Amino acid sequence: MQRFLDYQQDGGVAVITMNRPDERNALTDYSQFEEFVDLCRRMSDDLSVRAVILTGRGSAFCAGGNVKAMRERSGMFAGSPAQLRENYRKGIQRIPLALYNLEIPTIAAVNGPAIGAGCDLACMCDIRVASDNATFAESFVKLGIIPGDGGAWLLQRTVGLSKACEMTFTGDTINAQEALACGLVSRVVPAEGLLDEARALAARIARHPSSVLRMSKKLIREAQHARLETILEMSAALQSIAQHSDDHMTALNNLSAKAPRGGDA
Repeated sequence: MQRFLDYQQDGGVAVITMNRPDERNALTDYSQFEEFVDLCRRMSDDLSVRAVILTGRGSAFCAGGNVKAMRERSGMFAGSPAQLRENYRKGIQRIPLALYNLEIPTIAAVNGPAIGAGCDLACMCDIRVASDNATFAESFVKLGIIPGDGGAWLLQRTVGLSKACEMTFTGDTINAQEALACGLVSRVVPAEGLLDEARALAARIARHPSSVLRMSKKLIREAQHARLETILEMSAALQSIAQHSDDHMTALNNLSAKAPRGGDA
């Protein structure tokens, strides 16, 4: 069976493409979840990867859960309530734990509809760039279900509590410009230039030291829920590591060569 995730690396930039366009890249079976987890583990162990792009092949970014499987109560939707609970815990919920906690900066290049779990998948990434024909919906309520993949935690941290409640309680679809206005995405670009834009952004990130990128992301993640005093302590500890690195000295020497008087940090 063809793998769900196509992985390509060019220099420090990895591009992951969800590759079931005929199913609109829906998330349904355990093999897909395993691929996400395994790939995140592989990238975490590879210091040459400094930025990651996640996108979808075909007309959709990710259509969320497979409605046909839900109707038939097959695959991850099979079983008793107790079994279903375990299906979620051991299945799709492994994706946010792997992708959101990935140490490497991630960019979602949203090429089309990101619906339900697809919207939440985009929110698991650090940065979202949307094509002008992308759409987003936290649409679980329209199927009579709740966000089972962490959306209740992810979405409000992306767009704020009020907008997250509006999207969750209505299930309404918003277009790319509306997503830009509420902060769900940081930029909207023509569809034909989406990957080029995402690659250019990833390249600007990947030119920086891998260790510093990973420590910076760790600080940002921890700062979402920790006290200021905790983050200051953590920053001091990580900074002591960074300032004793070869990367730091190289950067200082390069800066001094360009601007001998310094003062730009």
